[in-house]
Amino acid sequence: MSYDAYSRWKHAPIEGDPFVSVVIPAYNEEVRIVPTIGAIASHLSSSGFPWELIVADDGSKDSTVELVEGLELVNLRLLRAPANGGKGSAVRRGVLAARGRYILFTDADNSTPIEEIDKLLRKVDTDGYDIAIGSRAATGAEEAHRSPLRRLLSGGLRLFVRSALRVGVSDTQCGFKLFTSAAARRLHSAQTIMGFSFDLEILYLAARLGYRVAEVPVAWIDAPGSKVDPIREVRRFARDLITIKLNDLRGVYAKA
Repeated sequence: MSYDAYSRWKHAPIEGDPFVSVVIPAYNEEVRIVPTIGAIASHLSSSGFPWELIVADDGSKDSTVELVEGLELVNLRLLRAPANGGKGSAVRRGVLAARGRYILFTDADNSTPIEEIDKLLRKVDTDGYDIAIGSRAATGAEEAHRSPLRRLLSGGLRLFVRSALRVGVSDTQCGFKLFTSAAARRLHSAQTIMGFSFDLEILYLAARLGYRVAEVPVAWIDAPGSKVDPIREVRRFARDLITIKLNDLRGVYAKA
């Protein structure tokens, strides 16, 4: 990255609509949010296309908001929430506020390095897919520092999802997904699950509505300081899976 490219992105508002919007959901991320923003800005500022960054805060009680504001990045928008509504709620707010032709949401811990976006962009911008998702299960993916317990639970959940929902995707929960603007708005407008497993509902809807989804192998690092409690999230995941099936049977998704 050239410093001049970063400086222009920091100080000069982009002209017209962005090519890419990057959405980061954040809840009590004072330790990780600034390095993650720095990594994203470093890579995308040298990309040559206009882009914007949206941090969708989820009612943080630490200094996350103050740190983001203190960066004074003109092409960064901070969306505040009065209370914690869940990761899915934060992503939804960010996606619906985004102006980009393509919309990426990525986790605040940068567990999937932002450089992996180049692979996803090729799928949607060149190959014509509606959605490209980062995958830790696809052939060629690289995982680092993942605990044996999380590997075991993830493998079990993947089998469960394939048999119960038939979404055609091996890894629904990797927090690195790129959408066309039209697909993102349609899917997240129909979203009802606002917690951790909202991705499952989005991909279920995508399959139901006939969107073309590419599963792309990515590098992934289990970053220190994860707030995910594997056992608790498995329970929530199972509950939300049942909710998705019931929603469909009751016609909740019919308007989508």
